[in-house]
Amino acid sequence: MREDVESLDIKDVTANWVNAAVLQRQIDDRIKALADLSHTPLFFGRLDYLHAPGADLAEGAEGERFYIGRRHVHDADGDPMVIDWRAPVSQPFYRASKKDPLDVGLRRRFGYTGGELTAYEDEHLTDPTESTHTSRLLQAEIERPRVGPMRDIVATIQPEQDEIVRSGLSGSVCVQGGPGTGKTAVGLHRVAYLLYAHRDRLARTGTLVIGPNKSFLHYIEQVLPALGELEVKQATVDDLVTAGIEVRGTDQAESAVVKGDARMAEVLRRAVWSHVTTPTEPLVVVRGSRRWRVPAYELAEIVEELRTRDIRYGAAREALPQRIAHTVLVRMEQAGEAPDDRVQDAVARNTAVKAAVKTIWPPVDPAKLVLRLLNDPDFLATHAEGVLTADEQKTILTAKPARSVKSAKWSAADAVLIDETNDLVARTHSLGHVVLDEAQDLSPMQYRAVGRRCTTGSATVLGDLAQGTTPWATASWAEALRHLGKAEAVVEELTAGFRVPREVIAYASKLLPSISPGLTPVESVRETPGSLNVRESSAPDADVVAACVESLAHEGSIGLIAADPRIPVLAAALEAAGLPYLAPGEETTAESRLTLVPASLAKGLEYDYVVLDDPATLVAAEPDERTGLRRLYVALTRAVSGLTVIHATPLPPQLT
Repeated sequence: MREDVESLDIKDVTANWVNAAVLQRQIDDRIKALADLSHTPLFFGRLDYLHAPGADLAEGAEGERFYIGRRHVHDADGDPMVIDWRAPVSQPFYRASKKDPLDVGLRRRFGYTGGELTAYEDEHLTDPTESTHTSRLLQAEIERPRVGPMRDIVATIQPEQDEIVRSGLSGSVCVQGGPGTGKTAVGLHRVAYLLYAHRDRLARTGTLVIGPNKSFLHYIEQVLPALGELEVKQATVDDLVTAGIEVRGTDQAESAVVKGDARMAEVLRRAVWSHVTTPTEPLVVVRGSRRWRVPAYELAEIVEELRTRDIRYGAAREALPQRIAHTVLVRMEQAGEAPDDRVQDAVARNTAVKAAVKTIWPPVDPAKLVLRLLNDPDFLATHAEGVLTADEQKTILTAKPARSVKSAKWSAADAVLIDETNDLVARTHSLGHVVLDEAQDLSPMQYRAVGRRCTTGSATVLGDLAQGTTPWATASWAEALRHLGKAEAVVEELTAGFRVPREVIAYASKLLPSISPGLTPVESVRETPGSLNVRESSAPDADVVAACVESLAHEGSIGLIAADPRIPVLAAALEAAGLPYLAPGEETTAESRLTLVPASLAKGLEYDYVVLDDPATLVAAEPDERTGLRRLYVALTRAVSGLTVIHATPLPPQLT
């Protein structure tokens, strides 16, 4: 298929060089999408239907066989050989069961080793004598060692995951999923499905995946290209809101919480619209020998009408001179003249009109406005009255006011405020679909920033309330979705765990009553005896290094997770022992499999074996106990095959 595209000759089918360039770009993208992936088979399953799909199910109708794969594959004549996993005819591969076979007589799973077909496994769904059993190939695929970036899960999608993946584009979905339930993979595969089912629409409007940090985005960046989807953009929330703003400062937790509060949107709205003043003087427009007068009360009516319309500050400001010009044209027509649109445009550009607009409706620079709010106590008090308390206002005021936008040490929370102000002045461009991962850690103002990017589109929100590790972490999905502007979104819960061994997730779930009461614990489908090892240590640095060496004896990736302040100490210990290590975001290879992970960056990552350094120190490194215990919950649930906990100080009481 790739060679067919490479051999296309477009010289005789393009009218000009522009068409040729566009067509060549499309051909190049198609060639990239058809690239071979090492160790990735073209198909992973087979369905034998009892009857041809869509045919009359009358007795004697012949069945049909389909091979299911990551990509559609056709032969030289254009006949399909492998059906894309997203096609409707492929859906029973994920949904069919003994109770509801969906007209499938046989489902076959193929097993591969390094891209070579090594096994297959059959389920006869309509055979009453065959008992239901857990697929060994499915289990082996889930447990396959993880080296390199995150991979797709098209061969292992479960029925409850498939329902979310194939939900429609028109509605938004929120997925609450504990560690190892596959929520990130579900979100990425939902994007791939939507691009398959609504390609033309999303090609026009765009799609975006938002992750918590660059390391996470690097980890997941190969999933969609492996499915042939190359056009999906990826970003962090900071990437979205810091355009033109250099973030050089940090906030104290108390200040960041107030700046991230949804009430700040009202403060900003008041501050922006406070610039509009009611006209007190009439406007006189001179054209030739004639003078046209617009009384102050009529100007005030125009201003008030624009203020009450649901349009942005900047759009209303641009409309004001045209509205004034229209009023002047009415005067001209009443005087017997016959002005046209060119006259109206000329009046709108009249010096007197432009001067009046500048006075009545001055331009607003979002960054300068936010800077003034954070620097000027009186300006802040005026617009925060009845919204923020005096103490809250004092909390967000800058200790050392900056003289200019460029010299200000903006924080990440400040950038979100500027983004909100930008939207008050000029509407933010909306995309067709946005995936927001690790959403539990966003502030209300950050939710609003993401929501602005999908006001006319839909969203897939992924997260786990128990893993919220910021002081402003959301308390409920209903609240988060309201701030996002997607209050109508359907909330789905994934409780079946496929990644974390049962012993490990049960140990970590001891923390749930303290960090997220009422949340359903994850039930792992994988029982791995010996996967949890908790050791008390009198020489923690040496014992951590020894545990890493022990883990490296196994196949797969190893993550050493520790409290952020402990990272330099452990880095020195690894170097002294001659153990090379990677930083989060650097790709593991067969030769370099150990990653030293600060606890603050562990979220969303996974390793075959994890060594966790001193849980009590990790908890103590956070601003409060609940945040510390949530950070610990994240760290405990990164392991796929085994977890070793080394502690020199007593474990948190919740774990004993």
